[in-house]
Amino acid sequence: MTSSSSSSSSSHNNNNNNLPTTPSPLIPATLLILLCLPGLYYLAPHILPPPPSPPISFPDELQDLTLFRRATAAENKPTKSRLGSTNSKPKIAFMFLTNSDLHFSPLWEHFFNRSNQDLYTVYVHADPTVNPKVKIPGGVFTQDRFITTAKKTRRGTATLIAAARRLLATAILDDPENQFFTLISQQCIPLHSFNYLYDTVFETKSHQVAELSQLKYKSFIEVFSENPYIRDRYNARGENVMVPEVPFDKFRMGSQFFTLMRKDAVLVLRDRRLWRKFRLDCIKPNSCYPEEHYFSTLLSMEDPDGCAGFTLTRVNWTDSVDGHPHTYYPNEVSAELIYELRRSTYSTPYMFGRKFSPDCLEPLMEMADEVIFRD
Repeated sequence: MTSSSSSSSSSHNNNNNNLPTTPSPLIPATLLILLCLPGLYYLAPHILPPPPSPPISFPDELQDLTLFRRATAAENKPTKSRLGSTNSKPKIAFMFLTNSDLHFSPLWEHFFNRSNQDLYTVYVHADPTVNPKVKIPGGVFTQDRFITTAKKTRRGTATLIAAARRLLATAILDDPENQFFTLISQQCIPLHSFNYLYDTVFETKSHQVAELSQLKYKSFIEVFSENPYIRDRYNARGENVMVPEVPFDKFRMGSQFFTLMRKDAVLVLRDRRLWRKFRLDCIKPNSCYPEEHYFSTLLSMEDPDGCAGFTLTRVNWTDSVDGHPHTYYPNEVSAELIYELRRSTYSTPYMFGRKFSPDCLEPLMEMADEVIFRD
């Protein structure tokens, strides 16, 4: 029995040795993957969505920090305007934040040309990444008015805060006589003449010229805490992410378009603490509008008595779409609309209106002298 079993086992082994060898199915698959890797490496960036990236890169952050430090340091020593002005009156710095052409530049040109050119300065932050590039209109909007530190801006991110801070820093460094800094979008229009705006903001009818620079003014910035969406906005970066720097009871909301006095502009540029929170990317994009919270929160915490609590820019939020306010079109433009947009329940009327479609330029220009600038 044992001999027969051994013989049978030996015969079975010999038969197995004579069978043809079949390669493992894993070997061709592995080779195929290795051969395809270079192709996948090349195609992946073209067929897959890009990975999420921080809204503000580290090099941009460093460049901004250097600019802001230069601007705040300039406040501690006397400086001379590179524009060479010898004017003794304070100025208003108009800061245009845009990612498209300045469609209403002819209207703004008319606004400025009707005034003393020593009473204002102009700065433009134009997104350098848009295609086609933002056109330079000329006139008061010359090449040197477009700031060279401009960076990409994107809605719903802190890039809009950073752009406004760059404008503030540039205006502070450029001219020590800039005392008010007003932020304007490409879709904003003036509702009054420059002289009316200047006289109202600086209260020139109540004071002598020599007193203007010494007066204590307030910043025209909207600040409020009552809103049904404010808690969602607060938690847009995650639950409790804003603490301890920004507790919920200190979180504020307001229009991103403001007119700041110089003291508050410098305060904004000196801030590092709140910026570290507001620069964080949001995990709830539909609730993320950092530019509508950062300035109002910071100034209400640091200089509550210096804030008027309202803005000079009128916005119509009726029928808003996707977080955008009502847009006015040519068929809505009329003298009655201008008069309505000026009305305010505060001590100062509205000076600017938004937002208007580019094709509103013609009807606005037609009524410029008789309506808009006739104060």
